[in-house]
Amino acid sequence: MPRMRRRELLQRSASALLALTAMTAGSAARAWPNSRTPVDLKQLQVTRTDDGVTLSYDVRFDLPKEVEDALLKGVSLVFLAEAETYRSRWYWTDKLRSTARRRWRLTYQPLTRQWRLSFDGLSRHYSRLVDALNAMRRGSNWRIADTLPTGDDQDYYVDFKFKLDTDELPRPLQLSLGIQSEWDLAIERRIAVPPPR
Repeated sequence: MPRMRRRELLQRSASALLALTAMTAGSAARAWPNSRTPVDLKQLQVTRTDDGVTLSYDVRFDLPKEVEDALLKGVSLVFLAEAETYRSRWYWTDKLRSTARRRWRLTYQPLTRQWRLSFDGLSRHYSRLVDALNAMRRGSNWRIADTLPTGDDQDYYVDFKFKLDTDELPRPLQLSLGIQSEWDLAIERRIAVPPPR
C-alpha cells in the first residue's frame, strides 16, 4: 500500500472530523424534541348558549425534573389559563370582545410535606404533586364571555392559552433560565365559537 502524502492525510482527517461533527450535531438535533416536555391539549370545546360562552379544556403535561427540583427548593410556580374571545372583521383587525383568566400558584411546604395550590384566593392542600397538577389541568363550563349578539355576518373565535408563567419566578432564576426548554410549558390554540343552540 503506497504511503499517503501529508496533504491527503490532512484532508481525510478533516473530512472524517467534519462527518463526525455533523453526525453528532444531527443526533443532538434529533434528541432535542424528545428532551422537551410537551404540553398536550386533549380537549378544547366552546359552547354558546343564551347565558354566554363557556369553555372546557383538558391540558396534559408533566413537570420536568429541573422544574420539580425548583419546587422542592421552595420556588412557587404560577400557571395561567387565558381565553380571549374575538369577533372576526374583514375590514379591520379582529375585535376583542372579552378576556377571561385563571391563575394558580403551586408551592411545596416541606414541614408538612404537602403541595398547596392557590386559586382565586382559596388554597387547597394535596399530599401528592400529581393530584395538585390534575386540579388545574382540567376545566369545564368555564364562563369566558357574556351573551354574544347573533347574526349571520358575525363570526367569533376564542384564542386559548395555557402556560407556566416564568415572569412570576424570582428574578435571579429568570436571568439564569435563558432559553432552557424545560421551563417552556405552554400551549396555544384557536377555536371557532359555534352558533347558538
